Amino acid sequence: MAEEAVRLLVRFGRRYAAAVRLATLVPICVIALSRATPGQFTATAYVVGAAAAWTCGYAWWLRMGRGNMPVALDVVVLLGLFASVFWTGAVEDRNTGWLRLLVTFACVTCQWHTPLLAGGAAALAAGGGAVVILIAAGAVESDRSLVTGTAWAIPGAALSGAAWMLLKRGAERADRLAAEAERARGESLVAAAARAEERELANTLHDTAATTLLLVGIGQVRSDADWLAPQARRDLDQLRSDSRQAPPYADLVDLLRANLDATHLTVEFDAPAQLRLPFDVARAIADAARETLTNVRRHAGTTHATVRLRGSERALRLDIADRGKGFSPTDVPATRRGIRESVRGRIDRIGGTATITSAEGEGTLVRLEWQAGHE
Repeated sequence: MAEEAVRLLVRFGRRYAAAVRLATLVPICVIALSRATPGQFTATAYVVGAAAAWTCGYAWWLRMGRGNMPVALDVVVLLGLFASVFWTGAVEDRNTGWLRLLVTFACVTCQWHTPLLAGGAAALAAGGGAVVILIAAGAVESDRSLVTGTAWAIPGAALSGAAWMLLKRGAERADRLAAEAERARGESLVAAAARAEERELANTLHDTAATTLLLVGIGQVRSDADWLAPQARRDLDQLRSDSRQAPPYADLVDLLRANLDATHLTVEFDAPAQLRLPFDVARAIADAARETLTNVRRHAGTTHATVRLRGSERALRLDIADRGKGFSPTDVPATRRGIRESVRGRIDRIGGTATITSAEGEGTLVRLEWQAGHE
């Protein structure tokens, strides 16, 4: 999701600001009441009650996460609470510390859920207004430290805002990196899909037209053979079918039977009446089987083969065997794509396995296995 890190950081800032305001509320109230003189205890208690009610309401609003308008109201309420020093005699009793803490925590946490300028303005208004109220109440003559201590709320808020800005920039950078990674991943998937399409087209061309032309070219098939023209038409239909929209499912048995007709071998075919599979799976298995039978015709020195299919829509095994001259699989050059791509490559891409067992003079067994859920 775009800007996910920033969104989560803003949400965290609001909730953490609410948590800090609530967590500090109890000790602030205790300080206020414990330092109040007996004559001013009732008045101080009223102010403390108002401060507690407002802080709880403001924390609830922060948790709800709706807009920034109450920030200005927060400043007004805080200054109103601070102005109670004229009523409670807090300056004369040196009981302004709890108000200073109330304003300081508000100024610091305000930076975590407001824009930079708005947070700075709120801190300046609250901190500066509190200093003005203390001066007007005679704090300079009574105890200058009451004023200087309250004034520290402003630089504290500035430091908090600077730290939050760095965190937000880090979140923005994380979002940019995530977007770039997602874009690169999308481009990689597109490129992989294009390569897969090109690879399958090359496999189909190799297994159909190229093989037919090669048989004619090396003299293994006469150019006037009766089956050559129909085979060429089938090859062309196969190439055209790769550009059409595929159905969701196909009958593997039907696809195998269609390929048997084009092998020009005597094939003993043993299979269930029907086996419906996802089209891509059925097509890959059938095409790999076709290439295997083509290799029997071209290289095995025999015109007989056996094809046995066992299994279900969840798991299957297809055995293609011949009693030809056999070969050593380890001696097949890496440049030969028939076994590497047209057989093993196709089965690997659908999550199956292709096992070739052969030895010179002992024939060949090609076993194709597939299980649902292993793609």
